[in-house]
Amino acid sequence: MTKYLHTMIRVTDPEATIAFFRLIGLEEVRRFDSEAGRFTLIFLAAPGEEGVAEVELTYNWPDADGQGETYTGGRNFGHLAYQVDDIYETCQRFLDAGLTVHRPPRDGHMAFVKSPDGISVELLQKGRLEPREPWASMENTGTW
Repeated sequence: MTKYLHTMIRVTDPEATIAFFRLIGLEEVRRFDSEAGRFTLIFLAAPGEEGVAEVELTYNWPDADGQGETYTGGRNFGHLAYQVDDIYETCQRFLDAGLTVHRPPRDGHMAFVKSPDGISVELLQKGRLEPREPWASMENTGTW
């Protein structure tokens, strides 16, 4: 038997990434710091999904000179997908936080946003909502 555990993404700013995923409804469920390996693992999950479907954030600590890693392959990863109760409300939280909704929920069903490290996150409406403004008229921004 196979059981899905988590998806790992590397991040450059753990706190910004945690704040990003909180806008969807995920919360930190556990954290592990490795002094020897010079990294931190942070696990996030939606309520009730702890140990079932998690996102692992891997933060590799800066080197002795203070140089952190950079990641350019976020789009190559593909995307994470989360079902939300109200896609319009969720997307509004991203806008209110000063973030971009790259593919607005014009159809009342699907939207894309990006994490601080460029990881695409698909938001899917639970059920269907009727298209509504200003979302129905919004254009895509950048890539998603």
